Amino acid sequence: MTHEKATYLLDLSVGELEDLVQELGQKSFRARQIWRWLYVHLAGQFEDMTNLSVALRQKLAQHARCSALQALQEEVSADGQTRKVLLGLADGERIETVLMLYDERATVCVSTQVGCAIGCPFCATGQGGFRRDLSTGEIVEQVLYFARWLRDHGPAGLDRVGNVVFMGMGEPLANYEATWKAIETMHDPQGLNLGARRFTVSTAGLVPGILRLAEEDLPVNLAISLHAATDELRDQLVPVNRRYPLEELLRAVRAYLARTNRRVTFEYALIAGINTAITEAHRLADRLRGLLCHVNLIPLNPVPDSRWQPPPDHVVREWQLFLQRAHIPVSVRLERGTEIAAACGQLRGHSKAPKGKQSD
Repeated sequence: MTHEKATYLLDLSVGELEDLVQELGQKSFRARQIWRWLYVHLAGQFEDMTNLSVALRQKLAQHARCSALQALQEEVSADGQTRKVLLGLADGERIETVLMLYDERATVCVSTQVGCAIGCPFCATGQGGFRRDLSTGEIVEQVLYFARWLRDHGPAGLDRVGNVVFMGMGEPLANYEATWKAIETMHDPQGLNLGARRFTVSTAGLVPGILRLAEEDLPVNLAISLHAATDELRDQLVPVNRRYPLEELLRAVRAYLARTNRRVTFEYALIAGINTAITEAHRLADRLRGLLCHVNLIPLNPVPDSRWQPPPDHVVREWQLFLQRAHIPVSVRLERGTEIAAACGQLRGHSKAPKGKQSD
């Protein structure tokens, strides 16, 4: 069997892995052994799976693979707290993944698509267009990449992944099946064992996906990339708003809250001269008043040579103070990795495309 057609083990659930090992003439319990090697011991090759017979490891190598991503480029912030990797996929496409170290947790920000079809004009990923969805395994392997780094090089007390945020390249709810299967894989108690509250799914506002997420058994966190409090402005900044306008989006958020009782985060990228007038803060407070929510103000991480730029610091402070006085829970996202192009899509955009591929 050729490598290209080999089964990618990280795409499989436990049940599907059991089916595979039985097809290879093995007892089903071998599936859990392989699963533990992949997600507990973080094995990246079959030779490492030492409690499997040599014959089984050879057979697995003929019919399956446990890795499909290759690190092409890695950048580290000056303070060492942010690491960004450009990963090459088997078909030559490229995605980005970021590790952010905090005092008490290590968070991995993963991509769910190659590029993005939402088309937000201030976003580097959106400028590159949409190529394809990622598979479950391609999502999970991003986390495993940094799980291995933390195991081998993580600072004291931060030797494992604590949180996974689906805030990288792409729209997670537009690739719902693979995204949710990745969450289930990483949640498995006999694997990475990440609790439901350790996951945050960020969406530009795909209402059907929000409603579907509300019905899932695992109550993961939901974040909405809002960026505007009126349809007129949001139509420009987040084009999917033309399909799911604010009132419809907020109805879906209320349905999610009623079902999960989990606080929703509204992300608001502050863009100088576009959405930073204090009147917009008034409108935002009016929209969100009474909701179980939190506003995360994000001074825009600028794309080089773009007209979209962050506002002065005093504008950010003014917004934060106003929302606090309006009794809207609010925080300002710490600027991370500006010098390593840490905004979604920047590293991919700066790098050269693989031979035979068009550049984005």
